[in-house]
Amino acid sequence: MQANRSKNTKPELMVRAELRARGLTGYRIHWKGVPGHPDVCFVGRRVAIFVHGCFWHRCPHCTPSVPKSHTQFWEEKFARNRARDARDNALLIEAGWTVLVVWECRLKPGCLDQTMEEVVCEVHRAAGPRRPGRLIEVGSPAAWRLGRARERFGRRR
Repeated sequence: MQANRSKNTKPELMVRAELRARGLTGYRIHWKGVPGHPDVCFVGRRVAIFVHGCFWHRCPHCTPSVPKSHTQFWEEKFARNRARDARDNALLIEAGWTVLVVWECRLKPGCLDQTMEEVVCEVHRAAGPRRPGRLIEVGSPAAWRLGRARERFGRRR
């Protein structure tokens, strides 16, 4: 585990490069002024972007595998990671921040443009009038879309 980086990972560098390419600069990296030390933080807009690795944070989209040895250790580790993420997100939302979670699997070549368009849109939206804090999982379908999809799926049976 020593070789696994916690900062400046490839997905994180991709997000930062895309933000710069789309004209969004002036962010802080791993800012210690807020809980969780977000990977990218727009302080003036109160936007915190976390780039989560699918394996370490247990992505709900791609269901990563669990190591075969020491499974109890790994399950506890993953549970601690998820609990820490939830705690940090809740503290940021209470403080009025918009929290964007970008999953590593949503940065693959087929999804990258759509994911980054959504990130840029949310950062620009946060520049407007103050809104209450909220959590947005970038690349995930909206809750109302999931409801409609479930309804359609249920009707076909």
